[in-house]
Amino acid sequence: MGGRTLRGVNPEADPLTGEPAAASPATVVPSLPAPVELDRYGGVWVILPTYNEAANVEPISTAILAALPGATLLVVDDGSPDGTGDIADRMASANPLVRVRHRVRKQGLGRAYLDGFATALKGGGQIVIQMDADWSHDPAALPSLVAPILEDRADLVLGSRYTAGGGTENWGLLRRIISRSGSIFARVMLRLAPHDLTGGFKAWRASTLAAVPAHGVRAGGYVFQIEMTYRASCAGARIVEVPILFRDRLVGTSKMSRRIIVEAFFVVVSLRWDELRGRGPKRVKPT
Repeated sequence: MGGRTLRGVNPEADPLTGEPAAASPATVVPSLPAPVELDRYGGVWVILPTYNEAANVEPISTAILAALPGATLLVVDDGSPDGTGDIADRMASANPLVRVRHRVRKQGLGRAYLDGFATALKGGGQIVIQMDADWSHDPAALPSLVAPILEDRADLVLGSRYTAGGGTENWGLLRRIISRSGSIFARVMLRLAPHDLTGGFKAWRASTLAAVPAHGVRAGGYVFQIEMTYRASCAGARIVEVPILFRDRLVGTSKMSRRIIVEAFFVVVSLRWDELRGRGPKRVKPT
């Protein structure tokens, strides 16, 4: 893709496997996890979009890799002016499980995820996780997020604030109202079963993710979360919610805006209108 590079991979090597064309200096990896843990999570890819997350990217990456030993972490940076991409490059140089995809400019959360999804699928990922880099999604919850897929109980797992045991922390009343009402609105309009449709902490079975046509996804911002779950549901995916505690970001500023809320409303209405006219995705019952 023009203007994008994948760091943490030898440029003369296979860009997906990362296998070098020639010998390279050995990387020292202290205290390797037990082989059974590496086998359990070896097929997992975690997609971490970033924009101006210099204070967060290294500590949260360390926590992610500790929670899922053997998993691959892909940082997708949208040309952060604060040096986030440079920090991620240094991490990739020191750890072969870290990769970085550089995008030339900020193009929206949804586009960053689609880019990361394509890279993970081409790289052989069996489970693909999406999460925020600002600590609002707790890395300690990652094993419970992937467990239903590993146990063949689900094709898509949603980290849910609005199921039993879930919740939010450090949110004002207005933020809670907007988030909850947005999920209810989308749930009713699109006839979906999950209660938390606006959250972005998810685990995908690779085959389910691959079945969602990227070219048909219109959402570029946070409504991307609603649209992807809708399309997976229409395709017959088994969707499970696991409770999470969502904490408001501790470092940096929120990227939520009025424009994002307006976009969400119009995209949800558009998806329902297309379905009513027979132009939307056909619904398939889960098997």
